[in-house]
Parts: sequence; structure tokens; C-alpha cells
Amino acid sequence: MSFSKETAESTLVEEALRKSWDYPGYRELVRKQVDEGRTSGLNQSEAYVYYTLLNHKRMRRWEKKTALPENLEAALQKLEEPRIWLVLTETWCGDAAPVLPIMHAFASQTDSLDLRIALRDEHPGLMDRFLTNNARSIPKLLMVRPSDYKVVDSWGPRPREAAQIVEAYRKEHGKLTEEL
Repeated sequence: MSFSKETAESTLVEEALRKSWDYPGYRELVRKQVDEGRTSGLNQSEAYVYYTLLNHKRMRRWEKKTALPENLEAALQKLEEPRIWLVLTETWCGDAAPVLPIMHAFASQTDSLDLRIALRDEHPGLMDRFLTNNARSIPKLLMVRPSDYKVVDSWGPRPREAAQIVEAYRKEHGKLTEEL
């Protein structure tokens, strides 16, 4: 029996969802890694462990500061089509630190959104279906229809304007640096 491309993708999505965390569970994972001096993913360097610590602090700050405008809250409550927002990321990912608390705030306003977070390096087959410029750039948001686990849209790793700034910096300096 052969599987269609969509069936294979849905199977990968379903597997990632089984191994995913809700936002509080993900935050607990990050906290534990900070306490243990570890990080997620394949690279366990001192720098990546430090990025995890920074992101823990950044997410705490964003959680305190994030307040959605009333008109956005009202629009979110009117969503009719349920969606799972599956975010592929790693705890060291600097772009995920400000985005995940805001996604959580969105999902908290409606029963139609279920935010789930999975680690990219644990799901390479799924990540490879959603590359950005042939790279496993994160965070990557997959908008999933719960009835059949079909990815109906995706976003990431960063807003278009930020991506343009990053690309211009990369062209000028040949690589991304911590100053960026």
C-alpha cells in the first residue's frame, strides 16, 4: 500500500502532536533545562545552554507584558474553524522567545485554537517539509486542521520585515552575529 504525500505529512504531524507540549508544559521544560544547565536539540554547547537561559527570562518578560487589544480578543472568540497551532522550535531559539507567549495569549482567548509545541530536532521529517530557504529555520508554526491533521498553512520563522532585516545583515556581514 502506498501513502500519498498528504497522508505521510499528516502522519508526521500526528506523531509530533503526540510528543508535543502545551504552553505551560513547554515553559516547565525550559525551566528544568535552565535548572539543569542543559538545552534542547543536538547542540549542547555552553552558548546554546546560555541562549536557553536568556529565552527563559525573555519569555517571562513577554508573559508579563503581553496584552491583546480588545478588538483582537473579540475576533479570536468568533473563530469557528478549530485549528491546532503546532510550533516546531528548540528551547535555545531566540526568535521563539517573544513569539510563543503571544501565540499563547491568542490561543487563551478561544477554544478554537490549541497551541502545541514540539522540538524540531525530534521531528526532522516534518521540519524538512517546511524549510525556509532550504534551512530548518525556527520557530515554524504549522496551522493544522484537527479532523485530519492536514497542514492548511504555515508561518515562520519570523515576520517578513524581520526576515528582510536579517537577510540584509547576512549579506553585509557574511553571517549572523550576536549583535544582530
